Amino acid sequence: MIIFNIDIMLARRKMTLTELSEKVGITLANLSILKTGKAKAVRVDTLNKLCRALNCQPGDLLEYREDEA
Repeated sequence: MIIFNIDIMLARRKMTLTELSEKVGITLANLSILKTGKAKAVRVDTLNKLCRALNCQPGDLLEYREDEA
């Protein structure tokens, strides 16, 4: 499964989810869906905006973990 490490990046940047939402132009609801791992897909454009706002690489936000069986 793919995990979004948005919380980790927000903590490193001392930024709130609300601040990120304003910088990226994505609703809090949609960011929460990404953050909680409930998203089924993410647009490359959205990933680009997140990386720009958090000054990071896609690999800093995304992590692969084996599904627990």
